[in-house]
Amino acid sequence: MRLILLGPPGGGKGTQARLLSEKYKIPQISTGDILREAVKKSTDLGRKAKEYMDKGGLVPDEVVIGIIEDRIHDADCSKGFILDGFPRTVRQAESLGKKLEELDLTIDAVLDLRVDFEEIIKRLSGRRACGECGKGYHIESEPPPKEGICGQCGGRLIQRDDDKSETVKKRLEVYQEKTAPLKDYYQRTGILKTQEGKGDIQSIFRNVCRLIENL
Repeated sequence: MRLILLGPPGGGKGTQARLLSEKYKIPQISTGDILREAVKKSTDLGRKAKEYMDKGGLVPDEVVIGIIEDRIHDADCSKGFILDGFPRTVRQAESLGKKLEELDLTIDAVLDLRVDFEEIIKRLSGRRACGECGKGYHIESEPPPKEGICGQCGGRLIQRDDDKSETVKKRLEVYQEKTAPLKDYYQRTGILKTQEGKGDIQSIFRNVCRLIENL
């Protein structure tokens, strides 16, 4: 089983990918993670990626896809994999499709987690993290015992720049422009499945599993 997870930042892709990985015993492939791993191992493609990353630039699509290709050749991908965070654009999806075709592989389903943008802004802007131990909280769904103070170590809670509402709105604008068109692209191929991403994590997960098992 080979899956792609789509959805806006903060929509729950990473959480659902992790749960799917545990249930179906297939790896969750996060492009950020495999890029860092390739750089750490100093593979040929890792060194190329590092050149761009060191300059603060975007790693070219062909390098990312090459690193993905290396990853899916690993033994733990023999029964499938979950792509989390790639592709981000239609161009990347086309390049990925060509590469998978060369490898005689197909994507079984593309799962789009649909979450209202106002919900995401509320979800992300409410996150807080301890500046000392890193423990995470949410001011509404998981507040600390004492406001502004970590219940684990007593450190001061901070709001990361990425979670500030202005930054979240900009990230969503980029998603709407660059990534949302992927839904139309995969809809035309007939493999797009949509799941409401608001609500209880386990309820969403059960619905996702039903979608997958009905393929």
